[in-house]
Amino acid sequence: MSDGTDAGSGSTGGGGLATAKATLFGSRLRIGAVVVVGLVGMVVAAYLLGFLGVPSVTGVENRFGETNESTTVIQTELGVQNPNPVGTGFLDVSAGYEVSMNNITMATGGRDDIDVQPGQSTVTTRSYLRNERIPHWWASHIRRGEQTDVRIDASIRSGLVGRSFAVPQERTIQTDLLSSFNSTETREVNVDRPLVSDPVLYINRTAGQWGDVTNESTPIVLDFYVYNPKSYAIPISEIEYGVNMNDITVGEGTNTREYVLAPGEVTQVRTVTTIDNANLDEWWVSHLQRDQVTDLRIDFSVTTRIGGTSIQIPMDRFTYTETIETDIFGTKNATDAGGENGSETNDGTTGSGDGTATDGGTTTDDGSGDDGTTSGGGTTTDGGGILDARAPTSARAV
Repeated sequence: MSDGTDAGSGSTGGGGLATAKATLFGSRLRIGAVVVVGLVGMVVAAYLLGFLGVPSVTGVENRFGETNESTTVIQTELGVQNPNPVGTGFLDVSAGYEVSMNNITMATGGRDDIDVQPGQSTVTTRSYLRNERIPHWWASHIRRGEQTDVRIDASIRSGLVGRSFAVPQERTIQTDLLSSFNSTETREVNVDRPLVSDPVLYINRTAGQWGDVTNESTPIVLDFYVYNPKSYAIPISEIEYGVNMNDITVGEGTNTREYVLAPGEVTQVRTVTTIDNANLDEWWVSHLQRDQVTDLRIDFSVTTRIGGTSIQIPMDRFTYTETIETDIFGTKNATDAGGENGSETNDGTTGSGDGTATDGGTTTDDGSGDDGTTSGGGTTTDGGGILDARAPTSARAV
């Protein structure tokens, strides 16, 4: 009996001890939860009383990084001002941004768990632009009269206090790629053939305009006003063309409409050269690899019959060339704090979650809504941005 009683007492004592431990553990959890809630409440109260502030975006700088056949890296530096006397690790701070061109989302990105020290800091991150979006943007640029609106939406948000600070940036960029093809200079067309006296033709005027652009193709309508000085008619059966950008063929073909150039008269000869937009992603890679510089070239040749002989005439004197230079983000020639163009600054901030470009599915918090958001920004117009044509050299001997 004594053994049994002892055993029973031991069992009861063990159960009491376990219950006491569980009660103590539960009490600690409740106390911990109360402490956390209390701390959160104190932080929110401190914010509402003006003792704490949400970090703000003071500037955004984007630069292109490495590029390959499918993606282009966008390196982003966010200037962040922390108004608090301590770091921001306890505020659950995150950053988000979106780069769009003509309302087409080109890249989105973000960074979580940002912890910056008091004062001004720089947060660096990267996102990825899918090159397959370039043809879509190009078509929009041409359709809108060679105009692109670049918009960068960047915001900093504190999840703890539920507030954000947004800074949108906008740039309107216009280009003029074809006007230099318009010329009233009279130029000779020679065949350099025996028994044929040159010049065989004169081009009195040239004019160019964009055709009906689609997401798949970009037609360029080019008109040549041709004078025939001979005493006999000269037929033109074919006009061949090739469009090259940085030695990459982006369009080629043959116009087979036949023209008969009457003697002593000027005839309007129209040819349509077409850029295949599917080739523009390859061009884009070359454009960035050459520090945003492109050499555009359109070559022509004409097939005609003179004296019963079919002759192909290379139109070298009418080769259209243009050098295109861009500075899409306006930072190509800027120097960062480290003194190197386009380099990434390591400011010691911590974070995770490099943003990856999606097909418009990821959005950033631009601070809109009834959450006490403040915002700021500006709009600039820059004719020296996307596809800025420099040193036009169209219709010249090369």
